[in-house]
Amino acid sequence: MTKLTFLGTGTSQGVPVIACGCWVCTSHDSRDKRLRTSALIESDGVTIVIDAGPDFRQQMLRENVKHIDGILITHEHKDHTGGLDEIRSFNYVTKKPVNIYAEQRVQNVIKKDFDYAFGENKYPGAPDFNLIDIEEKPFTVKSLDGTKSIEVIPIRGMHYKLPVFGFRIGNLAYITDMNNIREEEIDKIKGVDTLVINALQKEHHMSHFSLSEALHISYLVGARQTYLTHVSHLMGRFAQIETELPENVNFAYDGLKIEVK
Repeated sequence: MTKLTFLGTGTSQGVPVIACGCWVCTSHDSRDKRLRTSALIESDGVTIVIDAGPDFRQQMLRENVKHIDGILITHEHKDHTGGLDEIRSFNYVTKKPVNIYAEQRVQNVIKKDFDYAFGENKYPGAPDFNLIDIEEKPFTVKSLDGTKSIEVIPIRGMHYKLPVFGFRIGNLAYITDMNNIREEEIDKIKGVDTLVINALQKEHHMSHFSLSEALHISYLVGARQTYLTHVSHLMGRFAQIETELPENVNFAYDGLKIEVK
């Protein structure tokens, strides 16, 4: 059994958007309050986070997360990496570095953005990263004590002109910040029980799937259930847009917890 908690389901700006007075940003429905997109996955005794954006601290506190075995990074944009400094708290508790799984290009950006954590004379109290290289082939994430492990299958897609990774873990596939995915990558996730996929807005967008495009990918995958994430304020209020979806598709919201067999 795999458990997924949606830590955040919003775009790079989140919802509400600063200084915006639209009917979505002024909604009192908690499901319309979206932190930057991230997920907590617990599977076979291994706990991982996918992406650690600027809201990482708030998300960890809200969900009372006491332990993680690693963080998977989809790509280097700040709404997916900006909170990595906060792993210092886990460093303090475990006395170990946090394993960060990312491709080499993304690692280079992390080293630049958090240079104080990688220098020879490391700043006291700086976060302690263990950067682990991933490529377009399956890899294993182990628990910190080395007694348990899970297999992760990277799913390659494009975020405009930037290559990004989604991930398949057992019968769960998690895709965010894509606007294009090759047929052979879709084949890797066909028939999963649960698909999580980004759907920015109803209109076409140059770097993210629109609602109709996400629904098309869901149809091709044939997942039993699909959840839409990375949703912008332009999509509409949750209570309205949820009623417009196919029976086996739902908009995710912050704090939602699901189980995948």
